[in-house]
Amino acid sequence: MNNLAEILHSQSTICRFFRTVVDLPSSRRIQDGFVFGCGGTSRYDLAKWFDDACRPPVVAKRRFGHPAMRSAASRAYQFVSFWERMSLKTSRSTRKSPAKLQPPRQEASGQSSQTPGRPPLVTSYDVARRAGVSQSAVSRCFKPGASVSEAMRVRVMTAANELAYTPNAIARSLITRRSNLVAVLISNLTNLYYPEVLSELSQQFARHGLRVLLFTLPHEGDADKMVAQVWEYQVDGVIAAARLNPKQVAEFERRHIPFVLFNRTLRERAVNAVVCDQIEGARILVSRLAAAGHKRFAIISGPKDSFVGQERTRGARERLAELGLPEPVVVQGNYDYDSGARGLRQILQTRGRTPDAVICGNDVMAIGCVDTARHEFGLDVPKKLSIAGFDGVEPSTWLSYNLTTLRQPMHQMAQAAAEMVTSIINHPAAAPERRVFAAQFVEGGTARLGKIAHQ
Repeated sequence: MNNLAEILHSQSTICRFFRTVVDLPSSRRIQDGFVFGCGGTSRYDLAKWFDDACRPPVVAKRRFGHPAMRSAASRAYQFVSFWERMSLKTSRSTRKSPAKLQPPRQEASGQSSQTPGRPPLVTSYDVARRAGVSQSAVSRCFKPGASVSEAMRVRVMTAANELAYTPNAIARSLITRRSNLVAVLISNLTNLYYPEVLSELSQQFARHGLRVLLFTLPHEGDADKMVAQVWEYQVDGVIAAARLNPKQVAEFERRHIPFVLFNRTLRERAVNAVVCDQIEGARILVSRLAAAGHKRFAIISGPKDSFVGQERTRGARERLAELGLPEPVVVQGNYDYDSGARGLRQILQTRGRTPDAVICGNDVMAIGCVDTARHEFGLDVPKKLSIAGFDGVEPSTWLSYNLTTLRQPMHQMAQAAAEMVTSIINHPAAAPERRVFAAQFVEGGTARLGKIAHQ
């Protein structure tokens, strides 16, 4: 253990050490003062060796017959135990003259050694001693879905509560080579339903022992900058509620990181995606409005780089063309209240007259459009002007608006996305899958609607 202080200068050194061990080919040996492997040792043996090395030395020695492996197991136990108890924040002055460090001494009471000025750090070994079980039993009790009896779980959890023990996720990730983090990429210019999506994703991933790491983009087109940051966190998977180009998708695949596109997809190649059928929803909305006698349409679309907004505009225009109705006036919005109000002013200025119906790219813009029509232009909604939105967010249900809209099944979509990511993490060779959900039509009270054949 003479070189321990030097090796513990940084967390990155420790990460490299563990990765080196797990990635060893069978013919190599590690001879760095900590591990003395045997020729012919497989990767599985090394991985199992690390699992057993996290046991007390006596237990580890019993698991290995080879003298070199017994020595390695004992040394690794000292290393892992020491690492669990020490802070990795080493000052520059300490680095210049590293002190000779010794493995922590176990107290007679079963408590870990205490660093001056800090409360004692309790490890899984302390819990195992208190509960009278093996360290691996303690690990299983804290692993979601692991096979363990209820009596064992109660016994271990009682000991853990008495010692105020919390599992060390960072230490576990070094050994398992999994961060248990799933990155979620969303745009700041996003809809009000995303808090619901994030809540559902968090709950779904928590059931599998995973946690959400949120990345926000100023615009969907800024994904390049954010994707570069995702690599730094070694995430196990990604859910992207933002547009990714084929080059970015290829980079995910090259790095073997499972990813699922949320409410968008790629036409150029098959990818894992969970989507609501925006085109069909827009077509149904136009059909219902046209059936009520509307002929002059206008559209307040989403931002240029919004995949969802483009799909909705495309669906509406295609259906209007099929019905033989005039080309709609299209103005660009920004998915916020002000752009809905501004969009209506621009439409009235461009047309010189009030259109029959305005289709907005989302509910927030539709609400801004409704308020401006009623309070600024004195228009009767829906008698004089029909206004409809998309998404079905909570404010659209308020009595002041009672908006005509298309509600996306966010709960089911988030659940499906979480299931897909978890499945891909466990079965990376699975073929790409695309799950499509239909939007629910909400008639509301801001548009005059007719009936169509398949409704």
